[in-house]
Amino acid sequence: MLNLDQFVADCRAALGYSTPEVAVKEIVERAVASPSEVEAALGTPREGKIGVLHHDRDLTILNVVWTPGMAVYPHDHRMWAVIGLYGGREDNTFYRRSPEGLQVAGGKQLETGNVAVLGQAIIHSVANPLRVFAGAIHIYGGDFFGTSRSEWDRETLQEQPFDVARARKVFADANERWFAECARTS
Repeated sequence: MLNLDQFVADCRAALGYSTPEVAVKEIVERAVASPSEVEAALGTPREGKIGVLHHDRDLTILNVVWTPGMAVYPHDHRMWAVIGLYGGREDNTFYRRSPEGLQVAGGKQLETGNVAVLGQAIIHSVANPLRVFAGAIHIYGGDFFGTSRSEWDRETLQEQPFDVARARKVFADANERWFAECARTS
């Protein structure tokens, strides 16, 4: 089983490297190579959430669970990120700024066992297209909750300050929709 204390200690030690995101990627790759062990340590995903595993000014580690069918609007992090999936799928759409606003600049589909590194300038949106919960370890090279950053309205693509409470509401709303759908079809 994944030892969370050791995992956090290894990630903290990686901050001392010249490219900590590369060192963290290797740590996450080792962890998600055994998805059942990650799930045993974090619990079986049963509802969408942003679960905090570690948080300080230079490192944030989250257990992010995406509700089936949920999608999150474009946002940035303004710090590097490493994402490792231990269950399900996460579809990332990447954007770049242009004089006309945000433009799609590609995408990446992550499945169980996959790991991706996102640079500090990346703008992306995330969707779980499957009818199962997707579990992922998200590691950020900074204070995920305290760093000023941006999000964009899903329809108008208007930029606005990132709001953690709004992000948590997206998860709560997705859970509500999913559990209501499950109740209707059972």
